[in-house]
Formats: sequence, structure tokens, C-alpha cells
Amino acid sequence: MNNSSFAAKAVAEGPPTLAPPSFDGHGWLVVLNLAVMTFATVVAIMFAVDAVRAWWRNRRTDLPSHPVSIWRLAGFCFAMGIVLTRGSDAIVLWNWDPDDPVATGWYLTLQRFVDPVAMIFGLSGLAILYLSARGMVWSLRRRPFPIDMWASVPMLRRPACIALLSLIAAIGVVSTR
Repeated sequence: MNNSSFAAKAVAEGPPTLAPPSFDGHGWLVVLNLAVMTFATVVAIMFAVDAVRAWWRNRRTDLPSHPVSIWRLAGFCFAMGIVLTRGSDAIVLWNWDPDDPVATGWYLTLQRFVDPVAMIFGLSGLAILYLSARGMVWSLRRRPFPIDMWASVPMLRRPACIALLSLIAAIGVVSTR
């Protein structure tokens, strides 16, 4: 091994497990984590892209201080936090290979570099919600309107398909390692 990173050394000197040792040999737990992390990453990317497209479409009408813009920005921040944290976790699990400790160590190190950026996005989302709460509550109470969330349930078909495909892929990867 020509890499001197601590992560690569830990993988090389650790047990040759099919997944990180923290899973303690539970293949079903690896499948569950891999499926959920992959699903969360893909759905969060979809939400973030949708928010950016909506910003672009409505850039002439939605001012930055408009409640819709604030809602989109907070959602975008949370989505990006999910993409970065769960995406880096999924990348580590997808690429776990004790026979290639250098690459596995590189992914583990990358994951630690991504974590602070993800936290910045998550904390920014919280800050936006907190700072906008007074005006947002006032705005929503001024002209309340009912929200029929059940009418939007068909929008969950695509994420449900992604969840199923993520589970199938995770089962396939873990069972063939």
C-alpha cells in the first residue's frame, strides 16, 4: 500500500469485511442503510433541482423576501444537507472494498470533508426558518388558505419507485459482494 492516510491504513489493517465493520456483519442492515441513503440522496437532489428550476421560472415575480422564496431557500438548504451527508455515506457503502484500502480510505476521508459543508447547509436552513418565522406566521395567518396535501399524493409515485429501485440495487450489491 503506497498511501499513508490513516483511513487507508485502518481499512488495510482491519478485518476484510464486506461492509464497514460498524455493521457488525449484519447484511440486512447494510442493505437497509444503502437503500435508504441512496433513496434519500436521489430524492433530495430532485427537490433541490426542482427548487432551482422554480426560482429560475419565477425570478421576475418572486422577490428574495417573499414567503415562497424563503420557503424554497430553506427547503433547498435542507435538501443539500441531505444530499451531502447521505450521499457521501452512500458513496462509502457503494464503494467499500477492503481489497482496495487506498480507494476506500479516500472515500472515507472525503466523507469527513463533506460533513462540515453539509452542516452549513442544514444550519442555514434552520436559521432561515427561525429568522423568517415571525413574518412567515404573520403572512400565513393574514390570508390563510387550506392545503389539501392528499391531492398531491400521486406526486409520490416517482419517489416510491426510486425507493424500490434503491432497495433492489442494495440487495443486489450486498448479496453479490
